[in-house]
Amino acid sequence: MRHSKTNSLLKNMNEKLDKIFNFLNANRKYNFELQNRFYLSTISAYTKPKDKLISLLYSTANTQSQPKIDKLAIFYKKIIEDEKCLTSMKAFIEKISPKSQNNFESLYNGMKKQDGWGKKTAALFTKNIFHLHNGEYSDKLKIWDDVPTKILEKDNFYLPVDAVIIAIFNKLNSKTNWNFENINKTLKKVYNGQQIEVWDDLWFWGFISQNGSGNNRIFEWNENKYWILNETDKNPKMITEIKTKTEEFLKIIQ
Repeated sequence: MRHSKTNSLLKNMNEKLDKIFNFLNANRKYNFELQNRFYLSTISAYTKPKDKLISLLYSTANTQSQPKIDKLAIFYKKIIEDEKCLTSMKAFIEKISPKSQNNFESLYNGMKKQDGWGKKTAALFTKNIFHLHNGEYSDKLKIWDDVPTKILEKDNFYLPVDAVIIAIFNKLNSKTNWNFENINKTLKKVYNGQQIEVWDDLWFWGFISQNGSGNNRIFEWNENKYWILNETDKNPKMITEIKTKTEEFLKIIQ
């Protein structure tokens, strides 16, 4: 009986994950516009690769709720004082993870070992690097010439899991103690690297559909959350449109 109940829960969750993925895939344009504005504000003021990269590193690390300032300072000094490592993806990976392949998994593994960085922030930086070089954003935003434009099947790409995404998975299945590792493991059973990148849009829809924090989150359209994101489109028509889409998303995860 217990085995049957567990199978039923897994089947129900897999069905919801499939519906969520289809929703995310069909509504990519909304988070794309937000990401594009973030990259433009972070990088477009610079022309040299090293300046673009440094700006991206600072912006990504500052997404942490409690940045470890002293440790990050050590990392910045190490990177900035060695300008050669800023000139290409291969050189950067060699600096943070010597003798590793020139791929996204190596970039992630190297970054998560750096002072002041963790799994989520390392995954977020890796995702940002992929975005800037996958051909969907302006060529002016590119930093390096040797970044893969696609996530190969043999590569390993990680979803930047934070409290927002964990709350959604808890909503889907409260029986599991969700964290960075088991959420990525669960998704990778079904979705490849290119599809994991689609799952990154989950943060946007999750952030604007949650009210409160910790275990006391209420799932509902939260317009104030939408307004505090600097990069969101504040046009009233767009807000109404995204509210409607958010309500569609909420129906899926109920």
